[in-house]
Amino acid sequence: MVAFGFCVSAVVIPILGILAHAKLQGTIFDFGKKVSPTFGLVYSVIIYAISISLPSPRTASVTHEMAVQPFFDIPSWGTSIVYFSLVFVFVVNRSKILNIIGKLLTPAIIGILLLLIGTVFFSFPFDFAAGQFQSPFTDGILEGYQTFDAIGAVVVGGVIIISINYEYKEDSYTEKKALIRKAGGLAGLGLFLIYAGLILSGALVHGSFDADVTRTALLSGMASLSLGAIGHFCLSILISLACFTTAVGIVTGTSDFVSSRFKDSKQAYIGAAVIGCVLGVVMGQFNVAYIIAVALPALMFIYPITIVLILLNVVPEKYGSATVFKTVVITTIVFSIPDFLESIGALTSSWQEIFSWIPLQEYSLGWVLPGFVVFMLGNILTTLKT
Repeated sequence: MVAFGFCVSAVVIPILGILAHAKLQGTIFDFGKKVSPTFGLVYSVIIYAISISLPSPRTASVTHEMAVQPFFDIPSWGTSIVYFSLVFVFVVNRSKILNIIGKLLTPAIIGILLLLIGTVFFSFPFDFAAGQFQSPFTDGILEGYQTFDAIGAVVVGGVIIISINYEYKEDSYTEKKALIRKAGGLAGLGLFLIYAGLILSGALVHGSFDADVTRTALLSGMASLSLGAIGHFCLSILISLACFTTAVGIVTGTSDFVSSRFKDSKQAYIGAAVIGCVLGVVMGQFNVAYIIAVALPALMFIYPITIVLILLNVVPEKYGSATVFKTVVITTIVFSIPDFLESIGALTSSWQEIFSWIPLQEYSLGWVLPGFVVFMLGNILTTLKT
């Protein structure tokens, strides 16, 4: 149930985000412009600010904890400085080496992860410890927030669509959309198998680790148990490369957005890249667990809005009028406030009692039913008017 919940927010929603981009044929700004152009701009700024402040630096932390710390006595700030210096070089030069790395990296990392999962699957008995989640499915959904995959879909989805349009410029829009659907289905299946397989593997090796083991320590430990020292080393290198390409993508996307707001200024692009890399160095020296803890309040607020915008942009045009967009998004923002306040420890017991009447509020998903009801009412009223 944890795996299914996790994959709702970390697989299904991100794939729908790519399909939404295919439909919009625009940028992240277009996701929210139906609410209002001002909202679209503010939403874009918030998403890019979160992206360069949290998931981008986290890639450096993961690289340090998995590929540097186990082998070299180098402080985390040293890793962050070297890491984001290289990120800056690639962002400024937009090197095609990343494309080459990507073509080799994707099959390699999938192969070694499947080998890890398969080895654990056949090496350990199906003996599970008692689960620590009170509500496995909904807790899995909230854990999926930590992947930033839905945010990643709206940040880099436009880049993907532009690339597809360029590579297949002779094909019709219908053919391109069919291609995106097939690619999305294959990517979704691959993500589900990897995520669910890793969750299962973690459950199977529970007896080999303490319950409070960190995420990176658990993954490293599983690699050592199943693949040995060489396998652990290969996995560390591949994950570091994957993290690096992610950081370059985030900083490049952010710099492109800033540049577009200043008439495609090269100076604005470089300035944004510098700021993104400096933030990466500052935040990247903290461990992964700390960055995840810092990210939680922001995610509890922005993730529901992102999910709703993705879903509204995927539904047929007749069900996604400007009025529906506005009312559903406003409802989602309002009903996400209690989750945000609780995540920063600002929700007192008296306020918890007041908000307890909201359906699913106890699972930190109080925005779901109100948003759905407003969506249905909005479309019913629109139908009656026409």
